[in-house]
Amino acid sequence: MQIKNGIHLAYCTNIHRGEGWNETFNGLNEYTLKVKEKVSQSDPFAIGLRLGHKAALELSEKGSGNLDEFIKWLDHNNCYIFSINGFPYGQFHGSRVKEQVYSPDWTFDSRVEYTNLLFDILAEILPSGMSGSVSTLPGSFKEFIQDDIRQGNVIIENLARCGKHINDLIEKTGKDLHLGLEPEPLGWFENTPETLSFFKRFRNIHGDEFDNVIGVNYDTCHLAIEYENAKESLLLLKNNNVKISKIHLSSALKLKPNQQTVDSLKEYQDDVYLHQVIARLQNGDLIRFKDLPDAIENFLKGNCNDDEWRVHFHIPLHASPDSLFDDTRDHIKDTLSVLSSDPEMCKHLEMETYTWEVLPNSMQSNSVVDQLSLEYDWTLNSLRELKLF
Repeated sequence: MQIKNGIHLAYCTNIHRGEGWNETFNGLNEYTLKVKEKVSQSDPFAIGLRLGHKAALELSEKGSGNLDEFIKWLDHNNCYIFSINGFPYGQFHGSRVKEQVYSPDWTFDSRVEYTNLLFDILAEILPSGMSGSVSTLPGSFKEFIQDDIRQGNVIIENLARCGKHINDLIEKTGKDLHLGLEPEPLGWFENTPETLSFFKRFRNIHGDEFDNVIGVNYDTCHLAIEYENAKESLLLLKNNNVKISKIHLSSALKLKPNQQTVDSLKEYQDDVYLHQVIARLQNGDLIRFKDLPDAIENFLKGNCNDDEWRVHFHIPLHASPDSLFDDTRDHIKDTLSVLSSDPEMCKHLEMETYTWEVLPNSMQSNSVVDQLSLEYDWTLNSLRELKLF
C-alpha cells in the first residue's frame, strides 16, 4: 500500500511456501488476498513478491501465458508489485536451507542470470511512475570466500554486469529500477563499516556508474544484531552516497545469557534456517557464532562471559517474546524515525518475518493470515505515530 510521501509498504511473500510458479501463485490466492481483505479492502495493495529461480523461469516462460495471466490477476484484485525478494535462489521452506541460502553466490553466472531475469519480470509488472527494487545477498557468505581478492573481484564484475542490465532496462522502459544488497551477519559484508568498504572497492573499479541502480537493502533485524545504531548507520550510508534501495522491517531475539534463558532458547533451534548469534562481551567486544547451537554449546562449556546475545531469528513485529527474552523493535522505530525526517531516503518498506513455520507455538497467531494482519497493525500504528500514515 502507498503511505505518505510516495512510500510503499508490503509484506514479503517468502513467509509462504512457493518454489515453482504454481505453488507461489496458489500462496498469493490462498493467503495474500485474505491479508488484503483484512488490511486494505478498497485501496491498492502492494505485494513484496518472493520469486525463486524455478518460479521466475516458469512465470516468464514464453508461450505459457503465465506473466500475462499474473498481470491480469494483479489488476483484477487491485494489487501491485514494487519489489521482489531475490535473496533465496532455491528451496526456502520445509528442508535444510542454512548457509545454502547464499548459494549460488555472486561468484556464479547463475546468480547474475537469475537476478537479471527478476528485473526483466519486474519491468513488465511494475506500475508506471513507480520505482522497482530487487533485494539480494551481500555478495556471498564469509565462509565461502577463500580468496578475497580473486573471488571479490568476480563478485564486483558480476554485480557490474547486473548493473549494466538494469541500466539497459531503464533506458528501454523508462522505469526506475534498483538492486539492494542485504548485509547480514556473517555475510561477505555484514555491517555498515564493511558495507562502506565494499562500495569503496566497487567504485575504485567502476566509479559512480552504478550508484543509482546498486545500493543496500537495509534489514533492521540484521543491523540490530550487529549492535548498530540505526540513525548513525543510515546517516553514514547517506553521506557516502550509498542508495537505500529498500528497508526490511524485521525484529530479532535479544537476551541476557544465563542457564534459564539458554535452556528456553533451545525452543528456537530448527533444522531449516541459519540463526547466527552475535554475543557482546562485558568489555564491549563482539563474538560471532555461525548458528544457534554453536552459541549454546559454547555457553554449556562454561566459556560464556557475555553481556548480551542477539539472535538472527525473525520474530513477529507485533509480538514480544516471553519475559525471558527481549526484541529489537527499537531499531525498527529508530529507522522509521530517520525515514520520517528524510522521506526521500527510501521509498520501499517491506515487512519480512519469514519464520512462521519454525516459530515456537507460543509466538504463533491463530493463522499466518492473522499474524500478518497483526504485523500490519503494529507497523501502521508505528508509521502513524511518525505521521507517515
